[in-house]
Amino acid sequence: MADESQVTPSAFNCEGGLVLNKSTFMMQPGEALELRNFEPAVEGGYRRINGFSKYVSAVVPFTSSSSEKVLMVATFGDVVLAARGTSIYSATPGGSSWTSRDSGRTSAGKYNFERFNFDGTDKIIVVDGANAPTVFNSSLAATDVSDSSVSGSKFVVSFKNHMFYAGKSTTKQEVVFSEPFDEDGFNSGQGAGSFKVDDEITGLKVFRDDLFIFCETRIFKLSGSSSSNFAVSDVTRDIGCINGDTIQEFAGDLIFLGPDGLRTIAGTARIGDVELGTISSNVQSIFNDNIASASEFDSVVITDKTQYRIFFTKSSVGENQTKGVICVLKGQKFEFSEIQGIRPACTDSFVSEGNVIVLHGAYSTGYVYRQESGNTFDGSTILGRYRSPDLTFNDPGIRKHMQRVIVNYEPEAAIDADLFVRYDYEDKDSPRPSAYPLDSEDVVAIYGTSVYGVPTYGGATQPLVRQAVEGSGFAVALRVNDGGETAPYSLKGFQLEYQLGARR
Repeated sequence: MADESQVTPSAFNCEGGLVLNKSTFMMQPGEALELRNFEPAVEGGYRRINGFSKYVSAVVPFTSSSSEKVLMVATFGDVVLAARGTSIYSATPGGSSWTSRDSGRTSAGKYNFERFNFDGTDKIIVVDGANAPTVFNSSLAATDVSDSSVSGSKFVVSFKNHMFYAGKSTTKQEVVFSEPFDEDGFNSGQGAGSFKVDDEITGLKVFRDDLFIFCETRIFKLSGSSSSNFAVSDVTRDIGCINGDTIQEFAGDLIFLGPDGLRTIAGTARIGDVELGTISSNVQSIFNDNIASASEFDSVVITDKTQYRIFFTKSSVGENQTKGVICVLKGQKFEFSEIQGIRPACTDSFVSEGNVIVLHGAYSTGYVYRQESGNTFDGSTILGRYRSPDLTFNDPGIRKHMQRVIVNYEPEAAIDADLFVRYDYEDKDSPRPSAYPLDSEDVVAIYGTSVYGVPTYGGATQPLVRQAVEGSGFAVALRVNDGGETAPYSLKGFQLEYQLGARR
């Protein structure tokens, strides 16, 4: 029997997320130097993400070219609305056809929309930056907002029972608001009005009791309850929002893309006070690489995971190479990972009977997809990647002879991945053992109060894989590569066992 009396164990949890702004000497063992298509899970560990699948089986009809992107996807009642080319269509989830609801929308850009109810009837209003705002009632009958002052608006929100419009190409600094409870009434004597800010508006978002007006280099907020007491004040005159499609309410805050990465607007305990904070410093290099070169941005919030996703679209980059960032609030800290293989042209999310439904419209295929669905990106494999920091166990001058790696993970079905052990910062002259299989066939399933393993009875819900490994080095790193179509699983933690060798 082998003498293991001199074997030293070192264990760590997978936590901290992707960290790209620290020296490898300063990183915590649980942080990740590479974390792609894994998400920091609110229940702990790093979870391989789900894929996406078709939400409606039929392609949204195009106008002149099959490469036209979907300009809007929005849930409304029990249907989904989608815009492509010059028309807006409706379909039922899982349906096989689309019905035209409005046409002739020339030069339409990406849509914004707002669901509201001013008169006891649920409605949705859409704007596209070129045409008149259009309102759909619960019967999906379309009515244009007639006033020329809001025709061509790019942004629309409901605030204090008024409808607010902004983003016209001819009046980029102006906000116009309607009469109370009437999205198509603009008589100033009845409570309608307008105001200007001294910067180009990039987005509108209601948060708590204020309307935030995001601009290229400044941010303002509108307070009050009616035209008689509406008041605009500065939030900041030094920082703006790069793109309004990145603004989301997230974890009781507003998050948006600034020129230096993701930022939040947090209301403090002092009434009327606002503080701005940068949260994405751990992955700042990803934002530096994409803010200037991306042609479009999109974002979505997955509320049950306290997760925000932002996507960077580049005209020269295909879907399988399109990147984004996942941001998860865990406790009081934000953790990050990278996402690759999703290229949304538009998004929407909603809660239906307790289920969070996340949708995106395709950039070129013309489909509407549901994220968090399936184990592939609509048939394409999900390339999951994890890499630990280079671990020196507090002494980079002593060689470590590796004996064993113990992996603690949580499978959701049978998995197929590979574990790699790499030495000395992956130097070309260091040992490079072949991949060790990280597979699971004995996966637990729970039905009611009974537990059934597959194919064995009573398998562990968080099994340990004890893998003997080869090689030695002054630093060691772990990699997990998942290139298959298996269900998600979570990496919970690792224990490395080694014997000390000679000092360099």
